[in-house]
Amino acid sequence: MAITSYPFDAQAVTETQFSQMFREFQESGVVASFGGAGFTVTANTGMTLNVSSGLAFLRGFMVQSTATEVVTIPAAGTSVRVDRVVLRLDPSLNSIVLAVKQGTAGSTTPPALTQTDTAVYELPLAQVTVNASVTSITSADIARTRPFVGTRIQVWNTLTRPASPRMGQIGYNADTSAFEFWNDTAWTALISNVSWSALTGKPTTFTPSAHTHLWADITDRPSSLPPSAHTHDWTQVTGKPTSYVPSAHGHAWTELTGVPSTFAPSSHTHAWSSITSKPSTFTPASHTHSSYLESGDTISWANGTKRVHNDSVSGSGTYYAVWVQGDGTFARNTSSRRFKQNIRDIDIDPETVLSLRPRVYDRRPKEEGSDDYLRDEFGLIAEEVAETLPEIVTYDDEGRIDALRYDLLGVALLSVVQDQANRIERLEDKLRELSP
Repeated sequence: MAITSYPFDAQAVTETQFSQMFREFQESGVVASFGGAGFTVTANTGMTLNVSSGLAFLRGFMVQSTATEVVTIPAAGTSVRVDRVVLRLDPSLNSIVLAVKQGTAGSTTPPALTQTDTAVYELPLAQVTVNASVTSITSADIARTRPFVGTRIQVWNTLTRPASPRMGQIGYNADTSAFEFWNDTAWTALISNVSWSALTGKPTTFTPSAHTHLWADITDRPSSLPPSAHTHDWTQVTGKPTSYVPSAHGHAWTELTGVPSTFAPSSHTHAWSSITSKPSTFTPASHTHSSYLESGDTISWANGTKRVHNDSVSGSGTYYAVWVQGDGTFARNTSSRRFKQNIRDIDIDPETVLSLRPRVYDRRPKEEGSDDYLRDEFGLIAEEVAETLPEIVTYDDEGRIDALRYDLLGVALLSVVQDQANRIERLEDKLRELSP
């Protein structure tokens, strides 16, 4: 069995021997604090990447770059792949160089690293996602995977831990913020977590020590505090009234004094249905009829043609225009909103109103063969009005055109007046614009 020892004076020592010796002093990785700038991979332009300067150990050998280097990613294919940027040690070439390892098309798993004990050894710097048919690499496509050295305890993250550690090897995992060691099977936390439930002899409650809190430190405090039940001396109350209006209340009739023994009823009315013991028929009192009324006829004078020109109302009270219903009864022509529903606007074309044709005609007599015509009466013909302004035309029980609502004609004329007012205003505006 041969025993070899080195290095000694006047002794030839090979690079393999030096490599084996130095790798025991330091693991492979970038010489910098964790997350430092050494050998940082960033996007450049197109399919090129920048790799910053740095210092690194690879299996006992050292590499140093003093300037930013540029590496090129192979052209994208028709499907996604993941490439690696590595520092590659090749003892047969006596060199450590930057290299790109191309991944497998259609796979998001990066290519495996070559990490032999005496031949090629690759240190990962970054993983690069090359999407389908792209022509450039962006910062979002780059994931940095550099392991770091620089202390006796190596610093790594879960992705860059040593691939072939020795049992008991210790390192600090930056992802979990904890020290961990290799138990020859898996990486295990150096200090195990202890849950509260696993502790024994712990108290069930904790009595707080005497302390105070600033009001500003208290959360969910109310914006206002209602005063607790308390009283004030009357003399301490300010702004009190000199007298008090009694609140709504009632008194029993027996508690009232000076009440009258009888009450005269105030003016009032009763619905006919509420009157009891009323007669079923009424004998008319002695009375007369105006000569203007014909016996049994309530309509004959309602159109005004049988009234003399100087008939007028007198006395006080409210006066109404009168409508005659189809059954011959009279009704007030009321206009208040309380008698109406479904109120809405109506657009009446002024041209429709202006197209109405006033006519002169003779009104037919009441009895056939009579020559009692009302001569030269003027007005509108309901059938003609129905063609352009049917809103003011009325019909009898058989659906025949019967009459006109002359009282509504004035309402329809409002649209003519409003239209002419608007035209006059526009013409006046134009005249003002044309005036020097």
